[in-house]
Amino acid sequence: DRYSVFLRIMRQWQNLTSLKRSGRSHDPAGVDATQQGQLAVLCPACLQLRKNVPEDLAHVSSNERWLYSLFLAIDANFCLKCRLVSNEIKDPGLSPGWGYFVEEGQYKTYLHDHADVRQEKSMCVSHNVINMADTKLSKGLAATGVGSVVCARHDMRLASGVGDLQRGEKYMNMDYIVFSALSAFASTPIVNFSYDIACQWHKKLWQRVTTLPSQLQPNRAHTAFNFFVPKFHIAAHIAACQMNFSFNWTPGVGRTDGEAPECGWADINRIAASTKEMGPGSRCEVLDDHFGDWNWKKVTAFGHVLLRKIKEAIKAKTEHHHALTELEKSIKQSDLGVASLTNWTNKVLAWELDHSNPNPFESRVTATMQAAVRLELLMQDAQDLEDRSSVSLHSDVTLSILISTGLDIEHTQRRLRADNGSLGQHATNEQQTKILACSNSLQCRIEAWTKIQVLYMPSVSQLRATNATALNHTPSDDEESGCPRPRPNSIKPEDFQLLFPSDICSYALCDPKLLHIEWSLRFVQANDALDKCQSHIRLRHQLLRFKSQHLRGQCANTRAQKTIQAVDERLVLSHDKYLRARSALVCLSRHVDHQSCRGSGLLMGSLHMTARGCKTVTLCIEWCKARARHNWWQEEIQLLLVEMQRVLAFLAWEARQWDERATLRMVERSEYVEGLIAYANCQAAIRRGLSASFSGMWRDVGALVSAGLDYGAEGEQDDRPAINGPSIDEPPHEDLNGVD
Repeated sequence: DRYSVFLRIMRQWQNLTSLKRSGRSHDPAGVDATQQGQLAVLCPACLQLRKNVPEDLAHVSSNERWLYSLFLAIDANFCLKCRLVSNEIKDPGLSPGWGYFVEEGQYKTYLHDHADVRQEKSMCVSHNVINMADTKLSKGLAATGVGSVVCARHDMRLASGVGDLQRGEKYMNMDYIVFSALSAFASTPIVNFSYDIACQWHKKLWQRVTTLPSQLQPNRAHTAFNFFVPKFHIAAHIAACQMNFSFNWTPGVGRTDGEAPECGWADINRIAASTKEMGPGSRCEVLDDHFGDWNWKKVTAFGHVLLRKIKEAIKAKTEHHHALTELEKSIKQSDLGVASLTNWTNKVLAWELDHSNPNPFESRVTATMQAAVRLELLMQDAQDLEDRSSVSLHSDVTLSILISTGLDIEHTQRRLRADNGSLGQHATNEQQTKILACSNSLQCRIEAWTKIQVLYMPSVSQLRATNATALNHTPSDDEESGCPRPRPNSIKPEDFQLLFPSDICSYALCDPKLLHIEWSLRFVQANDALDKCQSHIRLRHQLLRFKSQHLRGQCANTRAQKTIQAVDERLVLSHDKYLRARSALVCLSRHVDHQSCRGSGLLMGSLHMTARGCKTVTLCIEWCKARARHNWWQEEIQLLLVEMQRVLAFLAWEARQWDERATLRMVERSEYVEGLIAYANCQAAIRRGLSASFSGMWRDVGALVSAGLDYGAEGEQDDRPAINGPSIDEPPHEDLNGVD
């Protein structure tokens, strides 16, 4: 059986190849002098002091300091498990801590010393990675997964930035891994962390950092740390986190999304089943080898990737500049708009300088929602029943439940009338079946509701017996919403008169408590309906604008028209709900003492959907977002230009390093000397070839940025470099046959 022997040979070949590619064979000190993370392929576009940027950044002005930021993305992968099939004694690593994994001995010593530390519970949404970190299933596993730190803008693995997770995604594991990777960037002025649980992880972080080994503790006096949640993950967080940890509204981050680790996991997960059965040493070396291959592919693709990104950024910046200009032009049409714009600008600039100031992207208007009012009324019912101050006439339905259920039935009637009105003359059997099923269900709900209604409102039975009509306060003709009105003499459930307290309070006695309950529910119903009307109008305007600018052809326009029609239908329903709620409030205001609300705009006039009602809050937030969208594309262009310069500078630095290594080591045999020189020259030529290739691709970037135009304006130009150099589509060394 030669298989086990072959595996050992393969491991030795991988180890020797990694050492050779990192220049360890040219070092007179030998392999034993290899430092932590020295075998890793570094990111040439990131901030690398003394490699692609000067060591002393004191000359950098405060306005340009953000260009020297380091973007780190943190994440864990629980697919990369490791079974407990061996140990470090039986399967030791040949390059412990020299690549992407942290040094195992110091890492496990730190974890053992802090094993009794309990994980704090999440104060945001229920993050399972936090709340269930101590309960992660680990039976039979040496590692439940890996934690990793990558370059957030270029998706490259960092040296000493990967570590095993023994029992879930614990803070102490991630702290050690993060600051092990960060130790290579000691003098970075700004570090931006992206983590899907950053809102919780950053709490007490600096208190935990004091427990790390001294060589891993950062110098906070010279480095500013910012924390973000990746753009895809942030939607699952509470509203406060979405405001305070968003990439979108923070200056100095460009179009960084923080989701870079997910791309790397998709690539590495293909070998998860193989590495799960390996010993600790073999597994780390195989993963290191794949991480290095991933990084090198990223390096050789920088020419095309950065060129594509800057083309997209220039085009998007131009579009958002026009959008911002049009918005500001419409705002400045009045003197009030000019003053408001100046005020908003001062507010957003103050917040960008100091986040302790009010956040202009956050709405300060706290609208009371129907769900909140219903909950408050139910809590009041429970308190009344407990104090025996109120007696419920039904075992399951209280006064508040009666009115809130009636409002739900009223809305169902409204929708059913609209659906009936939209049926054509030749409705299908399926459409008729659906309408009839809804009608039958509604009839049952109405019968059950009216039986309970009689208990709390006895007068309704007499009013229905006398066939009293016109009690429902329907909108007048000048307030027509477009929604079909109920027919007075119809026996269909969608036309049935529910007779709320607001309908009968002018004709019969009614419990004052019922009037107060309906007032509270109608008031928030009107507010919610008004907000939805505003939202539907803005959405309809945006859809019409998008259809006019981008859609051509019958197929696309037909689909767009159907979408717009659906928005119009929702607008009609919301408008009718608002008018009905307002009409009820007008009647209730004569019998309920709510002086503070009688003079409000809610009871004055019909629906007015103009900019006048949105300028103070909605328009301010929309302008701030439009400004942010324009600015982040401008920042993205600046970051990409700086990264292009760093890539070329880093490749030039690496080429010089290989030139110096060529004659650094003295050996006795002449063929060894020739081999060392040839390999060093080959590696230096590869870097110079990549640099020449990238320079050729980016030769017109300066003119493109200055003009603010895309290459596609006059036809797509060839991305291939005019200068002879190694192709990105083929291994660079194949073009180096003539190198000495």
